[in-house]
Amino acid sequence: MTLAIATQHLTKQFNEQLAVNEVGLEIETGEIYGLIGPNGAGKTTLIRMLAAVEEPTAGEIFIAGQRWIRGQANPELKRQIGFLPDDFPLYEDLTVRHYLEYFGRLYFLNDPDLSQRLDRVVALVHLDEKKDSLIGTLSRGMKQRLSLARSIIHRPTLLLLDEPVSGLDPIARVQFRDILKNLQAEGMTVLISSHILSDLAEFCSSIGIMELGRMVESAPLQDLYARQGHQLISIDSIEDLTLVQNHLVDYPLVQSSEITNKGKLFVNFSGNEAEAAALLRSLIESGIAITEFTPTHETLENIFFKMGHQKTS
Repeated sequence: MTLAIATQHLTKQFNEQLAVNEVGLEIETGEIYGLIGPNGAGKTTLIRMLAAVEEPTAGEIFIAGQRWIRGQANPELKRQIGFLPDDFPLYEDLTVRHYLEYFGRLYFLNDPDLSQRLDRVVALVHLDEKKDSLIGTLSRGMKQRLSLARSIIHRPTLLLLDEPVSGLDPIARVQFRDILKNLQAEGMTVLISSHILSDLAEFCSSIGIMELGRMVESAPLQDLYARQGHQLISIDSIEDLTLVQNHLVDYPLVQSSEITNKGKLFVNFSGNEAEAAALLRSLIESGIAITEFTPTHETLENIFFKMGHQKTS
């Protein structure tokens, strides 16, 4: 399958500062790829180069197998891309309909195709009832969904999102996440940067971690969990949890355990699912009455901070 995005030694230098340093990135078609890293890591610069807003200093970019040619307009490639930066302006004295019609015509959409596409995208972002409302009257979450509609009005195959949920409340973030899942189901590839790692963990298939302009990790999320994260197992029993904890002291894959003030035992476990099942079997065979045994992955936040500590220690 042709990769949606492939870069080779992609570099961007501003004066003496390397903002992006020889990044090699591969994103498969149909993925939702999460890009994370601290402020100044180079995420925005990378996305802007992929969107043809910034010219690379060096390196190559391929979109769906087609090479960006530096110094040229690349109109056919640009039509494949929808880009939502974190600071794109909205024209608050326009209605939702007129705003989307304007951007649709910039991509040479005309009626009846334009009207059909407009109806489709406002339904997708749940703004059907706001088509004739002034943009200035919309909530922050509605405005962000309108910006997303503007980014996909021309039917791109690749969507680049730079901090799209920044400042949104939890309900608005869930709405935005569900829209992205629907776009993925329609075959669109999405690259999204965000500081809200718990949101990315909910819907991203792969994660890239940037640090000081370099891509220090890029992998399917499940592989990242398997390589970098331990399982955290929640255990409860009708018996004294101290007895359970004592049983686990010499168990080789148990890294640590803690009884919380809510009456649960949390076990940091370095084994896989089969080994977790063996741990449960060991507890039961020892005669301990287990009422809860719930393995979960270590959070993406913990993995990110752990990797950052490993890089700097």
